[in-house]
Amino acid sequence: MTSPITVLIVDDDPLVRAGLVMMLGGAPDITVVGEAKDGTEVLPLVDRHNPDVVLMDIRMPALDGLSATEALRARGSAPEVIILTTFDADAHVLRALRAGAAGFLLKDTPPAEIVDAVRQVAQGLPVLSPSVTRRLIDRVAETDHDQRRGLAQTRLEQLSEREREVAVAVGQGKSNAQIAGTLFLSVPTVKTHVSSVLTKLDMNNRVQIALLVHDAGLLDG
Repeated sequence: MTSPITVLIVDDDPLVRAGLVMMLGGAPDITVVGEAKDGTEVLPLVDRHNPDVVLMDIRMPALDGLSATEALRARGSAPEVIILTTFDADAHVLRALRAGAAGFLLKDTPPAEIVDAVRQVAQGLPVLSPSVTRRLIDRVAETDHDQRRGLAQTRLEQLSEREREVAVAVGQGKSNAQIAGTLFLSVPTVKTHVSSVLTKLDMNNRVQIALLVHDAGLLDG
């Protein structure tokens, strides 16, 4: 038997926490190992329980979920983080994704989809597709557009020409199979290039690649 996926729930609303505990507790392969009512409790509870996944609310007193996510993902070994929000185009969600969150879920997401999302991120898969990321970031006004573009372009210069092509395709929301067909590569080769891009850019997932490519202006027009 494989070990169950362990989850830490972080939300200041006790009713939300109770609902998530009940929802996830019904899955035979998932175990809720702890609950936090504020971002200040996240790091100690992660150290104590070593969860695979953290479900993190954004708006909490004392320390919000965004700051807690940034502190958590900055550590060498950190669990995957799924952001919980009531808004699908929240600027805070964008910042959380840049910090390395595996994606986000709306709080009114159907229970079965939340359970499935936990399973996905536990396997290293984002729960937010690049195409959804593009719709999100297109609706968020950023004041430092020019500066961010320059920084993104500089970071992408670390990549080879082929890796840049793969990165742009990831930003376009293409799957590995679609990228392989477009660039006339095998799927294993595409996977190798994606892994290389993640390593060179010190990123956690494809969502971050898509955000960087967007920032660099490579998806414009």
